[in-house]
Amino acid sequence: MSLVYIGLGANLDQPQQQLEQAFIELAQLPSSTLVSHSSLYHSKPVGPQDQPDYVNAVALLDTQLAPLELLDALQQLEQDHGRIRKRHWGERTLDLDIILIDNQVIESERLTVPHPFAQQRSFVLIPLSEINPDLSFPDGIALEQLLTGLDNDLIRIRD
Repeated sequence: MSLVYIGLGANLDQPQQQLEQAFIELAQLPSSTLVSHSSLYHSKPVGPQDQPDYVNAVALLDTQLAPLELLDALQQLEQDHGRIRKRHWGERTLDLDIILIDNQVIESERLTVPHPFAQQRSFVLIPLSEINPDLSFPDGIALEQLLTGLDNDLIRIRD
């Protein structure tokens, strides 16, 4: 079993409901258990600013799925939610990113873990800290250290 932190984001077609439905679907993945998830947060978009604001969260999954099997399952959930990739960092109905898998470092053509931008994004770090404030990244950097001096522009929507 692996503990996997998954970042969730949406800014189209009722984003709050998209994330709430995604929590249900993550709990139904084969050989997996949804351990917990953060509150929902409102955030400004990264990249193009001519798109709606986002709703973000982080989920913790305990899974027996191999990393690429999990990636395939998450991408299928995105498709099930009608995700269309129009532009880089553009609007979406659902985005599911693998942030961390245990203490693993993975660099493959399809998957990079830890997520390459996770340590720079408040909409990842703050929900992560809600789930596990004592978390450290595989490079040894503590989540608590990353949160120090972070520009927090998030607004908690609901628990």
